[in-house]
Amino acid sequence: MHGLPQAIRYKLPFVIAGFASFLFSVWLYFVQEETTAGIFVGLWVPSIHSLGTSLLAQVDAPARREIQEIRSKY
Repeated sequence: MHGLPQAIRYKLPFVIAGFASFLFSVWLYFVQEETTAGIFVGLWVPSIHSLGTSLLAQVDAPARREIQEIRSKY
């Protein structure tokens, strides 16, 4: 995990949580036949990603500048 860029390391927990929520909602909906619970848990995915976007908006700005500087060199 130390080999990943810092911006990716910050985003990874939110991506994993969103994917886990998606898998859990599919399992609830199709395997357990709990349609209402599956839909409810499925709504967590965009909420988790929105939370990550909101929390990381300030953190991501320096990383974007760093990427632009690297691209401008080449």
